[in-house]
Amino acid sequence: MSYTLHEFAADIRAALTADPGPAGQEKVRLLTEKALRDTDFMAACFGVPAPKEREVLYEDADLGFAICRHVYTGAKDSGPHDHGPTWAIYGQAEGETDMTDWRIVTPPSGGKPGRVEKTRTYRLTPGVAHLYLAGDVHAPYRAGPTKLIRIEGKNTDKISRTPLEAAA
Repeated sequence: MSYTLHEFAADIRAALTADPGPAGQEKVRLLTEKALRDTDFMAACFGVPAPKEREVLYEDADLGFAICRHVYTGAKDSGPHDHGPTWAIYGQAEGETDMTDWRIVTPPSGGKPGRVEKTRTYRLTPGVAHLYLAGDVHAPYRAGPTKLIRIEGKNTDKISRTPLEAAA
């Protein structure tokens, strides 16, 4: 039996209601991997053309979490960033993403962005979901077309993020 977006959202809601902290977020990561393994779920999420790279598929009215799909048709990278005051889970559906984790060496101050340095790089492959806690700094790089499901603790379209730049 296939996993539906409605069931996925209900399972996320149940996990976060039971524990909104890191343990509940880890349960959501595992649920994301379950969804990534379901071919019918993936077909439902990605079976129609993407009107833009990022699309919110579901936003919970009570808890505020969002389920998003991301579709990149070519190479794409992002600078180091966090998700402001919230957490996020990147679930790789197709293609590969090289992710770099960073640590803040100088916090933002006086209108200047914070400075960060690399700590490690690893690859997200299809079926793998990775949890980024609030404040975790990371930067994705995609060498070619990729698709992913991203779960956000709060819709990141509606929050401000820490301005960051790589240390020289």
